[in-house]
Amino acid sequence: MDLQTIQDAVRQADVDGWLFYDFHNREHVAYRILGLDIEQMTTRRWFYWVPARGEPVRLVHGVEASRLDALPGDKQVYATWKQLREHLDGILGGASTVAMQYSPNCDIPYVSLVDAGTVELVRDAGNVEVVSSADLVSMFEATFGEEGVASHRRAMALLHRIKDEAFEKIGSSIASGTPLTEHDIARFILDRFEQEDLTPGHDVPIVGIGGHPANPHFEPTPENALPFAPDQTILIDLWAREQSPEAIFADITWCGYSGEQPPEEYVTIWEAVTEARDAACQLVIDRFESGQPLEGWEVDAASRKVVEAAGYGEHFIHRTGHSIGHEVHGNGANIDNYETRDRRTILPGTAFSIEPGIYLEGRMAVRTEVDVLITPDGAAEVSGPIQDGLIQVG
Repeated sequence: MDLQTIQDAVRQADVDGWLFYDFHNREHVAYRILGLDIEQMTTRRWFYWVPARGEPVRLVHGVEASRLDALPGDKQVYATWKQLREHLDGILGGASTVAMQYSPNCDIPYVSLVDAGTVELVRDAGNVEVVSSADLVSMFEATFGEEGVASHRRAMALLHRIKDEAFEKIGSSIASGTPLTEHDIARFILDRFEQEDLTPGHDVPIVGIGGHPANPHFEPTPENALPFAPDQTILIDLWAREQSPEAIFADITWCGYSGEQPPEEYVTIWEAVTEARDAACQLVIDRFESGQPLEGWEVDAASRKVVEAAGYGEHFIHRTGHSIGHEVHGNGANIDNYETRDRRTILPGTAFSIEPGIYLEGRMAVRTEVDVLITPDGAAEVSGPIQDGLIQVG
């Protein structure tokens, strides 16, 4: 744990301190940020107070008095619930705003980890306002440096190569009449990941024909997979990162059609989502060029406005994008004003997807997905090629 870095972030967030808490190894974010072993048994509540300035304080139960000994700061020990309240009152004395892994109205579930009762306890015992640590968590959980940027770009280049190979394989199978299914292509992509020393995590690429990708998280299996044939709408969504501990994911979705003339409605919804994607990307680029702050919900609103204007708002059934980091769904700002209202600031040294979609149940779906990279020095860019037209397969 780098105490100076945490305190610098606390001051930047303009709060009086950051209060970490756990019971029964539930609060994994605290363990990662503080560098604690989450496997070590924790049967009693502990708190760790990091003030904006000054010495931290460890508050532990007498039964597990050594639980936070790896951390710097004064140690206070409680035994009874009354003592716990007294210690909290003393530790937080003089503070007015205290950040915790809490989100008002659970707007950001990723950081809504401290239970409501504990938030009430801290408010009452310390006579403080508990505020969300969401932006603080993003600084430590979602940002990366130049090596992360480089790994993301390398993964992106390989994803596009493998995506092109997958569409070519589909086209060849149709032209030759060789049977090939959605599941076969998903397995082909996974095999290529292994050959290139990439990992998708525990998930399977989305390869869908016709109405299948109208389920945004469709997973092809040997039992449900359809064979490729002429005159089909096709969607492929694939994501992966390098194997190294610091590697950052890349995540893309491309659409195609196995014929010369796609259905008119397919072209219409494709044009709507590409316009929505471009509007969102442009907002991010413009805002960072101007040096003005930008929150995740604003980008979603810009994208969703376009789809709604095209008359398909009710068919855009998910957020516009998600944070990307060492996990494909990272712990930074999501591009979301639909499922939640994500007020987290988009930070330098982060990445996220922009992936508007239109889903016509049982018939067809389109999604176009790019990744936006905010470099550590604050420049915004779309990493990798942008699909500007449907892929003609076969």
